[in-house]
Amino acid sequence: MSLEVIEANGLATIQDSGRRGWRRFGVPVSGAMDILAFHAANSLADNSSNQAAIEIGLGDITFRALHDCVVAVTGVGYDLSIYIWDFPLWSSYYMRAGWTVRLNKLDSGMCAYLAIAGGIQIPQVLDSRSTYLRGRIGGFNGRQLQAGDVLKSGTPSHPLTELAARTLPEEARPVYTNNPVVDVIMGPQEKYFTPESTATFMSQEYTVSTTSDRMGYRLEGATLKHRGKTELISEGMTMGAIQVPSNGQPIVMMVDSPTTGGYPKIGTVIRADLPLLAQCVPNKSKIHFRKTTAAKAQKKYRELMSSLERIVEEEEQGN
Repeated sequence: MSLEVIEANGLATIQDSGRRGWRRFGVPVSGAMDILAFHAANSLADNSSNQAAIEIGLGDITFRALHDCVVAVTGVGYDLSIYIWDFPLWSSYYMRAGWTVRLNKLDSGMCAYLAIAGGIQIPQVLDSRSTYLRGRIGGFNGRQLQAGDVLKSGTPSHPLTELAARTLPEEARPVYTNNPVVDVIMGPQEKYFTPESTATFMSQEYTVSTTSDRMGYRLEGATLKHRGKTELISEGMTMGAIQVPSNGQPIVMMVDSPTTGGYPKIGTVIRADLPLLAQCVPNKSKIHFRKTTAAKAQKKYRELMSSLERIVEEEEQGN
C-alpha cells in the first residue's frame, strides 16, 4: 500500500518518536513535535508507537492512495477532506485506491499527523526514520516531502475494515488552547536570574516568535534580567530546556534541539506540556508558565499516555 504526494505547500516530513541514544555524539532526538497527537494517530491505525508517520505544518498538502488503505489523522489547525467528503480529525478512515486525502491549514494550531495502517516504511538512519532537516538525515532522503514522492506502508495489523472508523474521544485528547498554561520545572540555573525575573517569568504572558522552528521556540514578552553571567561554558541540554540569552527573551528547546548550550536555563517545560507549546501560533497564542515538580510532571505524562492507551483498547474491544 502506498500514498503519493500530489501537492505540498507547507512543511511535511516523516517523523517517528525520535532518534534515541545518539545525543552523546551531538545528534538531536528529532521526532514528532506533538508527541501525543503522533502516538494517537499510530494508535488509531493500530501501529506500534514508533512507526513512522507524516508531520504536516505551515501549509496544505494532498495525497493520493495508490492502493486501498486506512489512514488516521490527528493534530490541530487543519480541515480534512477525503475524496468528496469532509471529516473531523482524531479518527481513522478507509481510502480506496485513487481517492485523495487533503489537509487545509487553518488559523489555529500548527501541525497535524497522518499515519497509515502498517506504518510508513523507509530505511532507518541511526535507529530512527525521523527527519532531521539541518543534518539532512532520516525521513525521505533527509528532506521535506514534495510532489511526486511515493510513501510505502507495511502490512496492517488487521483487515482494513476493522481499522477504519475508529475515533479518539475528546476526553482522551490533549486540551489545546490559544492560551495554554505550561508547566515548568525550575532550574538548573534559576539562581542566575534575579528573584524579580523569576516572578516575572511566572506571571507575565509570552508569545511565540515567527523566527521559531523545530529547533527552538523563541518567546517574546517581558525581559528577564540575569544576576551576572549571560553565557556559560557549554553543557548538556535537552528538549524543553528554557535558555535565556543576553537579550532576556527565553528560548524553549524543541525536538531538534542541539545537545549542548551555553546560555543560562531558567527551567524546563515538562514533556506532557511540550505538545501544547508546539501547537501555539506565532504572534497569536498567549502562553503562561507555572511551576511544578518532577514527580507531578512524571505523573501527568503517565496519565496522558495511559488514558490514550486505555481509550484505544476500549475502542478495539467495542469493534
